[in-house]
Amino acid sequence: MTLLTKITLAIALLLSIAIPFGAFAAGEKSRGRYKKALGINVLLFAGTLLVTSGILFTGNVSAAETVEAAAGNAAGWGYLAAALATGMSCIGGGIAVSAAASAALGAISEDGSILGKSLIFVGLAEGVCLYGLIISFMILGKL
Repeated sequence: MTLLTKITLAIALLLSIAIPFGAFAAGEKSRGRYKKALGINVLLFAGTLLVTSGILFTGNVSAAETVEAAAGNAAGWGYLAAALATGMSCIGGGIAVSAAASAALGAISEDGSILGKSLIFVGLAEGVCLYGLIISFMILGKL
């Protein structure tokens, strides 16, 4: 990939972030500006992704020349899998904790005697993050 292509793709990616932010900041202070900014962001980012994949995945296919290159590629996929296991489980755990903790705070403000029960549910939601972290350690242990 040439330097000009890399610069063009970097500019397109930056614009896919800057233009929606500008539309959000300059827009009328209403609820619709969130949807408009998010829609512009998704449209520009998806367009950048399609153009990038079109540029990167065209050309000749060549096989791995050595076993070390294939092993390095497998290690890269392993690192990616470990990162996704941790990241996605933490996102899910954060969503679960946000719902459980807000409900627990509301319940505790009504009746303080249910603190222990509500902490159990918040702890169960946090456990999802720990499971993802354990899985990522297991993946990294195999590399």
